[in-house]
Amino acid sequence: MKIITELDKLNVREKTAVAIGKFDGIHVGHKELLSRILAKKEEGLKATVFTFDPSPEEFFVGHPVSQLFTREEKLKAFEKLGVDILVMFPLNEKTAATDPEEFVRRILASELNAGFIAAGSDVTFGDKGKGDSELLKRLEKELSYELCIIDKVKIDGEEVSSTRVRNAVSDGDMDLTKKLLGCEYSVSGIVEHGNHLGHTIGVPTVNILPPKMKLLPPYGVYSSTVKVGKHEYKGMTNIGRKPTVSEKEKVGVETYIYDFDRDVYGEYIEVVLHRFVRPEIKFANMEELKKQIAKDIKDSVRS
Repeated sequence: MKIITELDKLNVREKTAVAIGKFDGIHVGHKELLSRILAKKEEGLKATVFTFDPSPEEFFVGHPVSQLFTREEKLKAFEKLGVDILVMFPLNEKTAATDPEEFVRRILASELNAGFIAAGSDVTFGDKGKGDSELLKRLEKELSYELCIIDKVKIDGEEVSSTRVRNAVSDGDMDLTKKLLGCEYSVSGIVEHGNHLGHTIGVPTVNILPPKMKLLPPYGVYSSTVKVGKHEYKGMTNIGRKPTVSEKEKVGVETYIYDFDRDVYGEYIEVVLHRFVRPEIKFANMEELKKQIAKDIKDSVRS
C-alpha cells in the first residue's frame, strides 16, 4: 500500500477510485464506503482512501482526542482490506482553508486522477466545511468522474458513527462494539518487559503499553485472543494499572496466553477483546490475587 502524507506527492498517474472520509474508526459505515472503491479494482482503478491528519475533529478542537484506531492500527486495517493508496492529507491552517471547488478540481480530479468518488451523504471538506455532496454532484460530469453517495448505515434503528462506537467501547459493551465495527475491538503494540511478577506466581504474561490516546474499555479483565504473526492464541487480558502490585499511573494491557511459552519481547501483537469478565480490583495481598487469577482463567476459558 502506497502512503502519501505530503501535498507535493499527490500526483497520481493511475486512474483511481477514491473514498473520502474521516475514518477515525473503521466501522461498518466506513466499510460500506470502502467496498465501493474496492469493487472498482476489477475495472483497473486503484482503490484510494482520502483522509485527514490530524483528524478534523482533533484539528478544530485544538487538542488530541481519543482514538478507536491508532495510526499503526489504521494502516494495517486499510492494507488488510486491500487499499492501494492511502492519502493522509496534512490538515493545517492553510490546507483547511482550501476553496471547496478547488479541492475537487485540483486535488481529487487532477492530482489524484479520480475516475470514481465515494463519499457519505454528510461529507464535508474545504474552507469552513462548505464542500459537500451537492458540489461533488455538480462537478461530476464536467470532471468526468463517477460519483457514489452513500447514506448512513443504521444498526438497531440508530445511525452508525464513530461517536457511537466510542460510547460502546467506553461502556464496555463489547457485543455492540463488534456489531458497529463489523469486527471485535482490539489493542495492538510492541511487547515490552514488565515487572515479571507473573512468572513468580506461575502466570507469565505479555505486556503492551498502548498510546495515551488509544481509547480503552473500562479497566478490568477480558477474555481475549492474541494474534502473534499469523498465529492466534486464546488468552485472558487485564487492562488497567494493576493496583495490587503497582502504584504507578501507567496503563497497561497485560495478557496471559494459554499453553504458550514463546519469547515474544519486541514483537508486534494484537489483543482482540471478547467479553468483560470483571472490573479491576485491588487485593489485600498476593495470595488473594493468585486465587482470583485462577478463577479468572476458568471464567475466560468458558467464554
